[in-house]
Amino acid sequence: MPVTDLNHYLLRANDIDATKDFYVKVLGFEVMPRPDFPFPGYWLGVGGKIQVHVALHGVEQGDLYYIGSPRDAATDHAGVIDHIAFVADDPKAMATHLKKIGVPFRPRYLPESQLYQLFVKDPNGLTIELNFFGVTDISEWSEGAENYSAMPRAGAAG
Repeated sequence: MPVTDLNHYLLRANDIDATKDFYVKVLGFEVMPRPDFPFPGYWLGVGGKIQVHVALHGVEQGDLYYIGSPRDAATDHAGVIDHIAFVADDPKAMATHLKKIGVPFRPRYLPESQLYQLFVKDPNGLTIELNFFGVTDISEWSEGAENYSAMPRAGAAG
């Protein structure tokens, strides 16, 4: 009985509208129907599947609603989570889109795995990783991509 899929993650946002706009306008998410929860927020998804639940930070009785993070948890960046990753397609179009709308990104490439990645920050400082699989040549459109193969190696995991 293994876990089969990620349903969503909840993001406590200082500004739910700015956060919604980022996921919709920058990453192409759609606003999905959301139950009448007792706190403000949005469900955002792609292809009819919810992936991000945006909820307003600092609401009364937040301890009752948000069971995964305490009241005094950091409200910027990602706490114990380093980043959230999504699978995407058409890396050239995404890189062009991000440049056009002025969203900074950090590109990385792992040639032997044919994996190209773009890292962006949402309005809350959370790092979003976009994974593009099956990419064999980035020479024509992705200048400055960091090459994972050339990075120094950390010590072996425990």
